[in-house]
Amino acid sequence: MASVNRNGNANQPLLQEPVADGDRDGGDHEDEEKTSLSMRVWAETRKLWHIIGPAIFGRVAQYTMMIVTQAFAGHLGEVELAAMSIGINVIIGFNYGLLLGMASALETLCGQAFGAKRYRMLGIYLQRSWIVLFLCCFLLLPFYIFAAPLLKILGQQDDVAEMTGKVALWLIPLHFSFAFQFPLWRFLQSQLKNQVLAWVSLASLAINVLTSWLSVYVFDFGVVGLSVSFDISWWFLVLALFAYTACGRCSLTWTGFSMEAFSGLWEFIKLSAASGVMLCLENWYYRILILMPGYLENATVAVDALSICMSINAWEMMIPLSFFAAAGVRVANELGAGNGRAAKFATVVSVVQSIIIGCFFCALIMVLHDKFAYIFTSSVDVLEEVDKLSYLLAITILFNSVQPVLSGVAVGSGWQAYVAYINLGCYYVIGLPLGFLMGWVFNLGVMGIWGGMIVGGTAVQTLILAIITVRCDWEKEAEKAKVRVAKWSTPTLEDDEAAAR
Repeated sequence: MASVNRNGNANQPLLQEPVADGDRDGGDHEDEEKTSLSMRVWAETRKLWHIIGPAIFGRVAQYTMMIVTQAFAGHLGEVELAAMSIGINVIIGFNYGLLLGMASALETLCGQAFGAKRYRMLGIYLQRSWIVLFLCCFLLLPFYIFAAPLLKILGQQDDVAEMTGKVALWLIPLHFSFAFQFPLWRFLQSQLKNQVLAWVSLASLAINVLTSWLSVYVFDFGVVGLSVSFDISWWFLVLALFAYTACGRCSLTWTGFSMEAFSGLWEFIKLSAASGVMLCLENWYYRILILMPGYLENATVAVDALSICMSINAWEMMIPLSFFAAAGVRVANELGAGNGRAAKFATVVSVVQSIIIGCFFCALIMVLHDKFAYIFTSSVDVLEEVDKLSYLLAITILFNSVQPVLSGVAVGSGWQAYVAYINLGCYYVIGLPLGFLMGWVFNLGVMGIWGGMIVGGTAVQTLILAIITVRCDWEKEAEKAKVRVAKWSTPTLEDDEAAAR
């Protein structure tokens, strides 16, 4: 046996260990004693891209639904476009980040339970997440119900505020769909059932395009019709994923509804809240970045230019966010299986590959710095401002090729509460004040705001997460995962037999 090597003694040769039948499943580590480094990298790459490929496809499809809805609203009029844009990007966006983050608790629990072969618990965790997120949706309803007066208080024009309030009320069904869709996505992803996520997202996009076209050009339903179309598309996503789950495709992990889901809710709420805070602090940070230039001189040009850069960044972010998901699943699966070294190796491979892709897009932005804005505008002033900001966009893309992957590792390891404090300090104690200082005090405008927020927030956060990851004792994390799985599980005879295998 290779007990010396498991304790991290690099001076001892790697000895052969027998491989259990279950270790041949996806998510378990390869027999490192028999393979070269290149073969190990290739094997890990295949496992990662089995998750990353469908995740990119699904995320792009869902993001495109938002773009399609706003594009159809633009054909109705400027007020309708503004109302739909605010409804989707501000009201939904504010709540989306919190609910998405809360659902990421399942990436830790389901991923580690799947690695430990406690399959039945994945269905219990899914139901607990539904309960917690559904209740949270009710707490967030005031943002939809009182959208119009809130926007007026913030200085929005009356006609836009009233129209946005109308849109927000019709988007409440969409809001509640998040409580079910986000957990389902992570439940399936943690057990490597990724193809269905991509195909269902594509079907949902097709439904969104069709129903939006019918609403605007056939039935003339206006923004109400577009809102309902958006609701239908997202609820189709929920129902299709649940049908796949409940109709025998997840026979090991879904055994039906259980009253057991109502036990241990308080502990689940605390983990979900930590996950939600971790992700939403970052999500809100970049939304604040878009709002801050609105108080500068010549604010229209600054906001337009920054919005273009953020749109490009959002499209490219689908790739790092997919690495976020893949790193979380791979690390959680390996830690749950007790394979600390395999979790470390998965971390290294995912970070390196994401950086390579980030360098490519960074270089592409640098080369096309004075051209890519033509996709969005022909205004000379905006084009010039985008040209100036393009270098900051390239730097942001480069940092975003590292930071989401490290956040995914944190989620897979169960460090959400710890990282939430890091995000709070980096983004809101350092980043925002530094952005304000450089933007207004030093009169550097939007470049100062964005530059300060990159250096003070994203760069510092990335550095701290990198240090934590490098210094991590992965064997100790595997032991923690074992304790966590035992704490959160109520094992059955079937679970014990599966774990033994």
